[in-house]
Amino acid sequence: MFYRENGQFKSSYRADQQIFPIAQDRIATLVLLLAAFVAVPLGVSDYWMRAILTPFLILSLAALGLNILVGYCGQISLGTGAFMAVGAYAAYNFQVRIDGMPLIASLLLGGLCATVIGVLFGIPSLRIKGLYLAVATLAAQFFTDWAFLRIQWFTNNSSSGSVSVAGLNVFGVPIESPVQKYLFCLIFVVVFALLAKNLVRSAIGREWMAMRDMDVAAAVIGIRPVYAKLTAFAVSSFIVGVAGALWGFIHLGAWEPAAFSIDRSFQLLFMVIIGGLGSIMGSFFGAAFIVLLPLFLNQLPGWLGFSISTALASHLETMIFGALIVFFLIVEPHGLARLWSTAKEKLRLWPFPH
Repeated sequence: MFYRENGQFKSSYRADQQIFPIAQDRIATLVLLLAAFVAVPLGVSDYWMRAILTPFLILSLAALGLNILVGYCGQISLGTGAFMAVGAYAAYNFQVRIDGMPLIASLLLGGLCATVIGVLFGIPSLRIKGLYLAVATLAAQFFTDWAFLRIQWFTNNSSSGSVSVAGLNVFGVPIESPVQKYLFCLIFVVVFALLAKNLVRSAIGREWMAMRDMDVAAAVIGIRPVYAKLTAFAVSSFIVGVAGALWGFIHLGAWEPAAFSIDRSFQLLFMVIIGGLGSIMGSFFGAAFIVLLPLFLNQLPGWLGFSISTALASHLETMIFGALIVFFLIVEPHGLARLWSTAKEKLRLWPFPH
């Protein structure tokens, strides 16, 4: 009754094609953004800012980049952690080797370096797909792990591959407190989410989805597979590279190649599957689920009146992840985002379903 578009008439193509065609969606989005920018910094503790919300935002950004490649273009990738590592180490080198390099420029240039590596490892997608493509992207993971451990130039002659950054600032404003780091990451996530949403609604986004649904038919109707697949790898790698730079600079401060191991690649793939393939909102749902589930599992035994070991909690977390992935692949392949869309459709008809 309260969520429907009765009386909301569209008198132009621009109004009909806007991101949020229903006024209630626009109002809810503005309220959510206002809460994220104002209410959360004022009412949330530093621990939540540092340990939960900031990682959630950065992982959401990385999942968003992976979703463009896997969910919208249908190209399986197991090397997301590698592209995050390239973005982080490239941004680090720009920061330490060029005096006065702005922080934002370093992060974006790190994303561009990840784009180059992503396109390079995306070239095999022109000839192979499916499991073979997954193995090809997995090679990127092993290659970057070896490179950042063995080639000391990438780590500014650090023998262990560990690097650190300090004294971050943007236009003279320091990025030190948990609130400042949270807001800095939030701005990046909002900008990139808006760009990604418009991109998948454009002509190139429709080409990606055509390649995902049936690449042979897409080629027959004039879509260039080379252009579509490589642009998907480029855009995805750029967003993932920026997320990797944020993860190293803002969340960790000091990191080593193990911070971007294959476990990170699988974690991001789980986010996309659970949140919803081919959905911008699904990237945020998946990241929230992955970040909050360990907290829930740690607190649940205390709520029920008994305690479990940390090792058992870790094993339960892995088992639940696996069970949920199987569940969503069988019952709802489009993940939590599809459940959210179904709920919205029912609200548009309530209380008169038909």
